[in-house]
Amino acid sequence: MRYRTTHKDLFTNLNFEVGRSGRLAIMGRNGQGKSTLIKILGGVLPPTGGEVDWRMTSSWPIGFGGGFQGSTTGLDNIKFLARLYNRDLKSTLARVDDFAELGPALKMQVKHYSSGMRARLAFGLSIAIEFDCYLIDELVAVGDARFQEKCQTELFERRAKRAFMMASHDTAMIAEHCDRALIVEGGRAKIFDDIEEAVDTYKWLRSA
Repeated sequence: MRYRTTHKDLFTNLNFEVGRSGRLAIMGRNGQGKSTLIKILGGVLPPTGGEVDWRMTSSWPIGFGGGFQGSTTGLDNIKFLARLYNRDLKSTLARVDDFAELGPALKMQVKHYSSGMRARLAFGLSIAIEFDCYLIDELVAVGDARFQEKCQTELFERRAKRAFMMASHDTAMIAEHCDRALIVEGGRAKIFDDIEEAVDTYKWLRSA
């Protein structure tokens, strides 16, 4: 797979697989393409070459908070996605309302949400609908410390057998929860099967 911006290739000849319980960290310094890759995997952006071949269900990018209909309410977006994924509307609404903690804001148009509110809605929906693989873009950006802990419990404990791909700078979280890593740097990408080696390499890149 390849992705090129106006000025440069963010990555070329990118090829990797993630199994049904695989936990892949996507690492790289700012501007190297971590978030872009998550958006490509989630269908938000098309690759400029190659393709993404999914053989399991995948979430939208958690932490991104895009992709909602801004002119409609959070409630209407929940209803639309419940129908789209053929989920029970009543239970989906209840789970999102309980998890996202948006309260009366669910009746507001999404275009008036802050980025944090949109991320909460996206996360709550992904938990309510359930996926085989979760795409995570900087989990630390989702809410306050208490809500982040709640998110981590849902992803890393209650869904311990699900796959995920996580773009993050948090090396402690990566070392604890990931079993492989992809490091993007200077238009190239390398897979590490040893997570400790990946973390050490990333720390070296950041200090260079």
